[in-house]
Amino acid sequence: MRKILEDFYYGNITPCEKIMRPGSTLQRAVNTAAQCENQLAEMLDEVGRGLLTRLVKAQHEIDSITATENFILGFRLGVRLMAECMDEDDGDIRNGGG
Repeated sequence: MRKILEDFYYGNITPCEKIMRPGSTLQRAVNTAAQCENQLAEMLDEVGRGLLTRLVKAQHEIDSITATENFILGFRLGVRLMAECMDEDDGDIRNGGG
């Protein structure tokens, strides 16, 4: 089950097209981060730029892993909610349950 969810997440199964809207909060944050990274890189020597590059790549990896896990957890929660909705004998007081 996890494999299909990872394929879904990585775009091998595409639920919808993802587009970053120009001027959105996300677009502004991405632009700010890129600008700060470029300014910081200009201030650093070669060793510092290498370290900055490693830091940025590590953060991207952390973000990717976290996003994947959150996607899977959210999807699983959605499935559990759907399963709960399909339970006809869930104690509904209209049906004599309690």
